[in-house]
Amino acid sequence: MDGLSVAPRAIAPFRRQVFQSSTISSSTPPFELAQGRLQSLVPIAVIDIGSNSVRQVVYEGLAQAPSVLFNEKVLCGLGRGMVHTNRLNEDGVERTFAALRRFHALAKQLNVTKTHVIATAAVRDADNGSEFIKTVTEITGCHVEVLTGAMEAQYSAMGIQSGFHRPSGIVGDIGGGSLELITVDQELGDGITLPLGGLRLTELSDGSLSEAKKIARSHLRDVSLNWPGIERNFYAVGGTWRSLAKLHIASRNHPLALVHDYEIPASEMINFCKFIATNDLSKMGGINAVSRNRRDLLPIGAVVMRETLKALKADRVVMSSLGLREGVLFSMLSPEEQQQDSLLVACRDLSTLRARNPEHCQELAAWTDQAFAALGIEETENERRYRTAACYLADIAWRAHPDFRAQQYIGIIGNAGFVGISHEGRAYLAMANYYRYTGLGGKVTPPPITTLASPLMQKKARVLAAMFRVLYLFSATMPGVISQLQIRKEDDGSVVISMPESIANLRGERPDERIRQLANELGSSVTLEIA
Repeated sequence: MDGLSVAPRAIAPFRRQVFQSSTISSSTPPFELAQGRLQSLVPIAVIDIGSNSVRQVVYEGLAQAPSVLFNEKVLCGLGRGMVHTNRLNEDGVERTFAALRRFHALAKQLNVTKTHVIATAAVRDADNGSEFIKTVTEITGCHVEVLTGAMEAQYSAMGIQSGFHRPSGIVGDIGGGSLELITVDQELGDGITLPLGGLRLTELSDGSLSEAKKIARSHLRDVSLNWPGIERNFYAVGGTWRSLAKLHIASRNHPLALVHDYEIPASEMINFCKFIATNDLSKMGGINAVSRNRRDLLPIGAVVMRETLKALKADRVVMSSLGLREGVLFSMLSPEEQQQDSLLVACRDLSTLRARNPEHCQELAAWTDQAFAALGIEETENERRYRTAACYLADIAWRAHPDFRAQQYIGIIGNAGFVGISHEGRAYLAMANYYRYTGLGGKVTPPPITTLASPLMQKKARVLAAMFRVLYLFSATMPGVISQLQIRKEDDGSVVISMPESIANLRGERPDERIRQLANELGSSVTLEIA
């Protein structure tokens, strides 16, 4: 079998290239951008021509936390049959050209000003790749960047950098034609590329999973990548592996049906992949969570995942919905922009678009900073980030009917395209804003997402919600009031909120009631003082 004798191929050192983007001719639209759009951004698109799928993603603009305006994928199968012919699949080529014509028209419709076209393993390896690229250029009017294995690995790792807060581990990106492995930490390491993509490995093994396991094991046997830190996190990128995660989430009744930052112990994932590769998936609970056109590659993807985790001796699998395309955008940001916190950027943007007054949300963040410190409530770095994000999001559902605001928060925060936050972190954000509207009484039923947070994290979310409830009644979500309130803890453990005489008329029965709720959550007496 061809695949058994090929050693892992080291890839040459990466040199970041400036993408040659195409400016698509499109007139200024005869309409103003909706108020739900960030006015400072202009749409930018990435077309990713892979071995199995061809996709165009149109982003709101070049930013640390870009929102997707439009996303469409066509499973063209360009790399199908290449093991035997070394040429791009003819039917796949025609389907790709048709898809690209549609993508080009959609880009004009969306007023995209810059499009970046990238092509990966199938195109770079095919004998007729240059002919294909020429036609793609004619259809799109764009330069086509054919990524080397080094570039593909590096941009996938940059996608992980854009999607996680200080990631450390090894990134694995599986496509239709290849598997890239590379270390990620404060710096990116060198990587390797292996012919273990889903389509290619299926053909190398003639569809035999036992043969596929032998081939994968042979290629991975000599892989030598040093873990960059103490934690052995394996960041899994690629549609096939995302489908595995969706199936795992569905089969475990996980309360958050979200792939990004879904963590699984490596040992559990190894056993799950063995089950996938040896059982009839059509009878498996939760299989409907995976699209039908992705199911055929699930077993082969499970084989590669299992052998990769065993070869690398990983401790934990961390799933990513970001990868190559987001890495391309990330590489275009300035070093200062790359250092921004993607979670806080996204939450601040959403506050700008939907809050009654975003400045009020920023005042909440500053005030709770001081309050948690004054009260001696200890926080980890991530807990501080999550609290700040919860403050930015504290008023985004105000247009909903009061009876449904709490549930709307659960839906928005549980499913928003935020990155740089764990599933427990999402639970914290959701709880803080859920209890802010439902109240904190014993009859309030906790949302299911609560189970993702530790008891201590749940307690901190409730304290934050209690603060929100007090501060809302004093400020009515307008800026300039919260900054005048001071909070301190006395030597006897009691808590005092100090208000200047100039705004003393904001006192009242309702704020007093909310202060008593805050006292219950803190387990200390809380009094209001007029200074």
